[in-house]
Amino acid sequence: MSSDNCPVYAPFFSAMVYLGATSAIVFSCNYWRKVNLSSDSNEVNAESSVCSYGTAKSGVGVAALSILRPDQMMKSVVPVVMAGIIAIYGLVVAVLIVFDLDAPMALAQAFTQLGAGLSVGLAGLSAGFAIGIVGDAGIRGTAQQPRLYVGMILVLIFAEVLALYGLIVALVMNSKAQSLGLDVVCRAILLRGALWVNGRRWQC
Repeated sequence: MSSDNCPVYAPFFSAMVYLGATSAIVFSCNYWRKVNLSSDSNEVNAESSVCSYGTAKSGVGVAALSILRPDQMMKSVVPVVMAGIIAIYGLVVAVLIVFDLDAPMALAQAFTQLGAGLSVGLAGLSAGFAIGIVGDAGIRGTAQQPRLYVGMILVLIFAEVLALYGLIVALVMNSKAQSLGLDVVCRAILLRGALWVNGRRWQC
């Protein structure tokens, strides 16, 4: 048996947070686009996956810069590195949430962790697109005018901060979710009787 505030299915939503953060990271790491393949008179529409949109988009700019200015190739790798850092934010939150998975679980804790995962994932999604677009255009512009480099770095920093904001909110929500855990909620709710899970009595 379970109560209304500590249902048996509560860990599903917390596990879904892990999937939510992972899904958002996957969305920021995979970008699907239409590619027209024309052969003679036959035109075929195919789906191509560009893995890690921010890295791929910035990598195109690095390749273009390397042709014109080979001496500045290593200097232009900064957007690629900044795009890879976003995945670390989602990984940190996902690991913290997975370590909190336990059955039974309070429903309030599960939904709070769901919000934490979505906040870091969706913030990383938007930051990844911003870094990819700015990195590609900035590196191409730097090849023609080297003085644009400082401006490109500043814009990349502000794009990266979007993901950092999501990480901060997710960490705060995850710490709040721990205070909404089973020990706190069930002690307030289930003092009238014992909670039975999988045929055994759960001590709150």
